[in-house]
Formats: sequence, structure tokens, C-alpha cells
Amino acid sequence: MDEPEANREPRGLLVLRTLAMPADTNPWGDVFGGWLLSQMDIAAGLMAGEVAKGRSATVAVEQVDFRRPVAVGETVSIFAELVKVGRTSMTIRLEVWARDLVHNYAEEHDFVTEGTFHYVAVNDAGRPRVIENNPPFVSR
Repeated sequence: MDEPEANREPRGLLVLRTLAMPADTNPWGDVFGGWLLSQMDIAAGLMAGEVAKGRSATVAVEQVDFRRPVAVGETVSIFAELVKVGRTSMTIRLEVWARDLVHNYAEEHDFVTEGTFHYVAVNDAGRPRVIENNPPFVSR
């Protein structure tokens, strides 16, 4: 990270916002890491589908570090940046932020985690296909 977490603001486009529900939590009321990863994959998949103008598949996830737990009732916001578009592949960086809007309304949101997701555009047979007309919103 290149800036102190206390001064950070979300980077990228807000692509997914959801609410942590009781079914998504462990016995202590914290969201399962796997649930959060699945939400991140959904968010990255939304961007990948838009960039690829169709079907795409997750091929890799890089270093996801959970900085703090997410509790039931918190709103989870996932921001995405398109880092790179190759011939058939895309690299998408995600940031997850959370704040309480249910139990104890919080003005500020907290940085929860980040990760990099790699996708490949695929055809109907599931084979890689060329991404036509690279999008203009590559951020890095």
C-alpha cells in the first residue's frame, strides 16, 4: 500500500454493494472469508464481462489479505480497477470497504481487503477468445 490506511479513499469504480446477512456469518457474527471472496469474484466478473463484451472466466486470484472482519449488518462495497487488458486476458484490482448502516450507523467506511483477479475472455466452448476493442478505462 502506498498511503496510510487512515487517509485512504476507495479507488476504482463501485461495481457491487451488498449487505452482510446472518446466513453469511460464523458463530461469532463475522462474515466468512469465503463469502467475501465470492462477492469479490462476482464484482470482478461484472467488470470482466463488460470489458470482454461477453463470457469470461476467473483464472487466478492474487494475495487477498483480510484487514478486519465484516460483521452481520454491515454494508460491503466493492470497488474495481481495470489494471491490464491483454489479447484474451484481464487483470482487475479490487478493494472492499464496509460500514454499518443497520445497527450503529457509521458515516465512514473501513478498508477491509484488496486483491487482484485475473480473467480470460472465453467463447461458448469455454476456450480463450480475443478481446475486441480494448476499453479506454484501463487505470494503470
